[in-house]
Amino acid sequence: MKVSDRISNVEYAIRDITVHARQYEKSGRKIIYLNIGDPVKYDFPTPDHIKKALVHAVLGNFNYYADSEGILELRQAIVKKESQKGLSIIVDDVLVTNGISEGLDMVAASIVEPNSEVLMPGPYYPPYASYVKFYGGKPIEFKLTEDGEPDLDDIKSKITPQARALCIINPNNPTGEVFNSKNLKQLIDIAAEHDMYIICDEIYDKLIFDQEFTGIGKVAKDAPVILLNGFSKVYLMTGWRCGYICMNSDCQKLENIRNNIPKLARVRIAANLPVQKAAIAALEGPQDYIAETVSKLKKRRDLVVKRLNEIDGISCKLPNGAFYTFPKILRSIWKDDKDFVLDLLNKTGILTVHGSGFGEYGKGHFRIVYLPNEQVLGEAMDKLTHFINNSENQN
Repeated sequence: MKVSDRISNVEYAIRDITVHARQYEKSGRKIIYLNIGDPVKYDFPTPDHIKKALVHAVLGNFNYYADSEGILELRQAIVKKESQKGLSIIVDDVLVTNGISEGLDMVAASIVEPNSEVLMPGPYYPPYASYVKFYGGKPIEFKLTEDGEPDLDDIKSKITPQARALCIINPNNPTGEVFNSKNLKQLIDIAAEHDMYIICDEIYDKLIFDQEFTGIGKVAKDAPVILLNGFSKVYLMTGWRCGYICMNSDCQKLENIRNNIPKLARVRIAANLPVQKAAIAALEGPQDYIAETVSKLKKRRDLVVKRLNEIDGISCKLPNGAFYTFPKILRSIWKDDKDFVLDLLNKTGILTVHGSGFGEYGKGHFRIVYLPNEQVLGEAMDKLTHFINNSENQN
């Protein structure tokens, strides 16, 4: 039977590549998974106070449908967090979602029409392009400079009358690049000049290494900023699926979407109530584990980047946030970056993600997640080094 044409545009390279690894595992091979950014699968467990809050909520019979927009106490806690980061926000401009992905889906459904265009930094996190295409729009990638800053001339050259929104993923997935306040202000100015929404994803906002993080709210003023954030990465709640949408309360241009996006929240009924209770504990409870998480990640980042740059045939920039590296493949032995990733998996059991899965500007790269412990990462780097050296010798 026929399925819709639009479903053919849905891709997610990060998980699609896992199918190949599972086949090898079935035959008894050991796989080192460096493809999915799920800290809880490694040695970053969900903090006890968050888990206890969930249990307390369930035992306290908070097991019914919540308000569609999210429970008031959580929305108030979100307002406090995002206000501290600089965003002008009131409770009525917060909507709780089942993860950022649902929030992104709602935003895309609200602003994307057939043939409309959404600009996003290349490389980008795949669901951004998938949701835009799903609703009939066209994702338009803009370049970053060698220093990881937005290429303003490239952006301006790609804006057409069909441009509806400009996306910012900060810190960036897959590169780990972090935009500073100057970068954010430049992007806001461009978007404002062309009457575009600014969709900003700050899910890694506290996983920063070598610089201060500037939230979009610090420079937003009255710009039409729609902020996406959640609890998966910083608060180590990946499988719990809790995120949120925030609207810049100082922007009158958001009035239409502000009034209409709750319709989508009501259609899907509600976000998970016990998890919302736990999310309050995440925001209001102990925060010391975040510094410990960042410290561990920084050591692992440094190890991986050092080892990668010691390999003749690989070049890797030092990322300033999140938990990804995005090395460049300098040799032309392989047909393309996906061929490289599949060959690496076949010969070493190391699963990474091909850079082209993150868009046109990801080509020639591959993404490594540096969440495993140093021993596992060291083993992976040994295998990768041997793989590159042997590949060189065979050609």
